[in-house]
Amino acid sequence: MNEQGIHIDHLPEVRPSALIAGFDGWGNALSVSRAMVSYLIRKLHAEQIAWINPEPFYRYDENRPNVHIDAGRLKMITPPGGSFHVSQIELEGGTGIAILRASEPNLRWFQFVDETLGLCSDLGIKTIINVGSMYDDVLHSDRIISCIASNEELLFRLGQKNVSPISYKGPGGIHSTLHAEAQKRGFHCVSLWCHCPYYLQGATHFGMLSQVASLLSFLCGFDLDVSELEASWKELKKQIQDLIVENPELSAMISGLRKAKVRGSWASMKDAGIKNGKIIQLKDFLEPS
Repeated sequence: MNEQGIHIDHLPEVRPSALIAGFDGWGNALSVSRAMVSYLIRKLHAEQIAWINPEPFYRYDENRPNVHIDAGRLKMITPPGGSFHVSQIELEGGTGIAILRASEPNLRWFQFVDETLGLCSDLGIKTIINVGSMYDDVLHSDRIISCIASNEELLFRLGQKNVSPISYKGPGGIHSTLHAEAQKRGFHCVSLWCHCPYYLQGATHFGMLSQVASLLSFLCGFDLDVSELEASWKELKKQIQDLIVENPELSAMISGLRKAKVRGSWASMKDAGIKNGKIIQLKDFLEPS
């Protein structure tokens, strides 16, 4: 018999209409997925209601615990895992939003999904939204999001916000497993995928976070002030532009991507990036915030 994976502290009085899920790991380029749900938990004052037992789902040699050592003494060890949170806000179809923040499991994905969907049923959730992010040959000034959805109505709504449907064959993450099983059980499902510039590694794409936050508020029907994210992005974008001017290698690479974009071919943008052959870690240049 499998060990219980999700432990409920308490069930909230509110009835959330949607779960927004973000994971560390394979689908978390520029930490957009993890940062998005962390931002929502903070901004929406979401309260933890359940936590994930790491023992059934994580391999510690692949997803290592974090340790805190101070002056030669071990203060704390934190295993991988995650938690469920609920925010009490007024919106269409409910009075709250549930948020899942977790590391992508290494083991027993279907048990993880089964227990997650069981909790969603207990909470009365109808819609499940995954947030993922991947590196792509795009510009830092782009805010490109693609998607999969469980029905045509959701695809139409996403299309109104210039979110393109995905066509893809290849390896998948926990997002796809959660989406597939939830769809079988009658949940409305959306998986959002943010396209992040590979040359921005080591920085936080606040502009993309703002775009995703606005899209989530549109889908779920709640108000969210993203001015903080836009202000951070304006400051970071200026630093990036200064770096482009000062760094000929980075300038040439981005110029090639821009020319490919003008030609209207994402395939040619990919070729432009590959020909450069290097990834520049902006964290080596950017001043710490």
